[in-house]
Amino acid sequence: MDSEYVLEGHGHNAARGVLLIHGLTGTPNEMRLLAKGLNRAGFTVLAVQLAGHCGSVDDLLDSSWQDWLASARRGADKLCRLTGAQRIVVGGLSMGAVLALALAQNRPQQVAGAIALSTTFRYDGWSIPAYTRLDFLLPLFKALGIGRRSVFMEQPPYGIKDATLRERIVAQMQGGDSAAAGLPGNPWWSVIEMRALSAHVRRRLDLVRAPCLVIHAREDDIASVQNAHTIVRGVRHAPVELVLLDDSYHMITIDRERRSVLAHTLAFAQRLSAEAA
Repeated sequence: MDSEYVLEGHGHNAARGVLLIHGLTGTPNEMRLLAKGLNRAGFTVLAVQLAGHCGSVDDLLDSSWQDWLASARRGADKLCRLTGAQRIVVGGLSMGAVLALALAQNRPQQVAGAIALSTTFRYDGWSIPAYTRLDFLLPLFKALGIGRRSVFMEQPPYGIKDATLRERIVAQMQGGDSAAAGLPGNPWWSVIEMRALSAHVRRRLDLVRAPCLVIHAREDDIASVQNAHTIVRGVRHAPVELVLLDDSYHMITIDRERRSVLAHTLAFAQRLSAEAA
């Protein structure tokens, strides 16, 4: 199922593109409120669908981190064609933030700025079960053909501090609507791929030359705030703006401080747009 969408820009920002990238087992829907806010300001927005996502667990298992990065690259190229611009802003949530940084590393001429929201290099938030600390054993399991159908199930509060919103999203996940709310858990073998992607990007953070906006919740239940500080420490050749939130968990694009996330993201994109004019 194709859940990717484009919001065409208008006014003087119509030729300014913002690519949004969802997280592991997520969907472009988790970026929709942010996309609409950027589009209201005139930006052309593409929310890309990553390979293997918005379908079955088998679809996801048949995709690799290289496939996910290829999806992000495809989205970037598509957005440049739509806007006629050579440079765009790239933003992502969770693993999508890692992919946004990867694009900034690989395509410095195309990426004018990177937005990293709830960046997840490591699953080390306060709600993550202790046994997941053994995930370094997963590559061995895969090599032995063990655990293809095994899944780390999502745990309460599912990345959402707002209880009413959480109830609705969890109902969608558990109801099997993967195109709307994503899968209810992370397959072991997909976590292996995400670990490989994260290691690849962390090692190369000093290659990022684009300004970065990093937004993270202090109480992120999935990925601790140390993930954000990893970017601050690692990106040494470009300015990094760090914003920490006090009333959200992991899913900051839809949680209680979503308006603040939009405001910071919009200001960042507008600043880059003005500098490019």
